[in-house]
Amino acid sequence: MSESWSDGQTIGARTSVRDVLVDAEWRLRRAGVPSPAVDAAEIVAFVLQVPRTRLFLLDDLRDDQKVRIEQLLALRLSRVPLQHIVGTAPFRHLELQVGQGVFIPRPETELVTEAALRALLESDDRIAVDLCSGSGAIALALATECPGSEVHAVELDDAAVAWTRRNVDEHADALRAVGSSVTVHHRDATTAADSGGPLEELRGRVGVVASNPPYIPSSMVPREPEVRDHEPPVALYGGPDGLDIVRGVARTAALLLRPGGLLVIEHADVQGTAAGPAGVPSVLDCLVADEDVFSASGGVVGGPVFDTAVDRIDLNGLPRFTLARRVIRP
Repeated sequence: MSESWSDGQTIGARTSVRDVLVDAEWRLRRAGVPSPAVDAAEIVAFVLQVPRTRLFLLDDLRDDQKVRIEQLLALRLSRVPLQHIVGTAPFRHLELQVGQGVFIPRPETELVTEAALRALLESDDRIAVDLCSGSGAIALALATECPGSEVHAVELDDAAVAWTRRNVDEHADALRAVGSSVTVHHRDATTAADSGGPLEELRGRVGVVASNPPYIPSSMVPREPEVRDHEPPVALYGGPDGLDIVRGVARTAALLLRPGGLLVIEHADVQGTAAGPAGVPSVLDCLVADEDVFSASGGVVGGPVFDTAVDRIDLNGLPRFTLARRVIRP
């Protein structure tokens, strides 16, 4: 890399796509931005309105394109998430709209969705619920990949639920094409199935409940500025031990799931089986049926709600989500 380039240099007189890409990548790398080559290419491709893989076919840039690239590059250098800059985030086969006020879906959650999808495809009724839906990523992936499914997306936050609805509307044609539906409920995921709640009529009927709830302890601030400064706190923090929302989601799932139905719930890599009582598997194993849960789909009052919870690892070999089945009526 040329020593004449400096942190403060802008694109300036550089006219070729290749030169702009090299310059942008160098500056992002110096700023400590993860995946600088990918981010540089995504920004340039977004401005030029071409797929990233076709950038090598292009040559010179117009002045207005260089100005726009510089503006967006400045945002990324200040650690605004790439997805907020381009306005979309990929998730499985979907392209989801995202921005301020909604959690950006991550690759780890695609594994949660895969596990939920497998169970839903084997379910006779094909009814699923996505609790703490955010962008609607899990709900839309399940509905579009499982033909003839009925999916309910539950989101509490005002800003986030607007994104949920926006994405459901955006993918309306894809849903119709496979005969599926996604119904959005602006409600607290921990109470949505309580008496009088929007999901009360689904008690004991649901085959799959999936969730990526807030699970960061309130005293633990993420190091990454993209998360710390730009993700909505309501989507991150789950109380003193990070498990307050998890406990509420587990009870809602207990009310909704039919006997043998599956709960798939994401968690931090330090909240797996090895964490003992501080882990999500322990929370699920310790949940017992009260009268409401018993009346929803049976079991034994005071007895366990879920069969033994098992953990699953992510692509980095770390515990990332838990599976648990609703107990079968004795």
